[in-house]
Amino acid sequence: MTRGTTSARPPGRPRAGIDAVVFAAALRTVHELGYTGATMDRIAAAAGVAKTTLYRRWPSKGALIADCLIDALGPVPLKGGSPREDISSGIIWIAAKIGEPGVGAAFAGLFVDGVSDPALREILSTRVQDPYRVALQEALGEPEHRVLLLIDTVVGTLLHRMGMTGEPMVDADVAALTEMVLHHFADS
Repeated sequence: MTRGTTSARPPGRPRAGIDAVVFAAALRTVHELGYTGATMDRIAAAAGVAKTTLYRRWPSKGALIADCLIDALGPVPLKGGSPREDISSGIIWIAAKIGEPGVGAAFAGLFVDGVSDPALREILSTRVQDPYRVALQEALGEPEHRVLLLIDTVVGTLLHRMGMTGEPMVDADVAALTEMVLHHFADS
């Protein structure tokens, strides 16, 4: 850079890069300390950023963890074949995602906090659940209430197992869950 010119980029980390660093730190912290133990202070320390950096981007731990989950989950990988294939691939995908370190605990912690936090429930409904609900509705040709029941049945069962055992559901049980769900949703 020559004298008298300034950089167009402000000092500090690139904005896009900070999300990846914070999300990785958040999941790692949730995995190590649990959802409750993963405070904004601890997440900031693990990410190597100031707590004020987090609060500039996310108004609460719930909002941060919700964005973290949206990033960790990505789009639902629907095969685009039959409803059986789409439901099966979706169940296997979400079971694997919930089994990733920190993801299941983050998911469950958000649900618990959402019970008493209407703003967080709104985030969970509109930003976390709705994209998957809409994709499934379009792929399966099912009404909203049926797709919501499908999501509740699958995600609720997977998170219940994680909460009761501390471990993700084993593959044989995921296969059994898939068959039960297919019987009700794809074979009816």
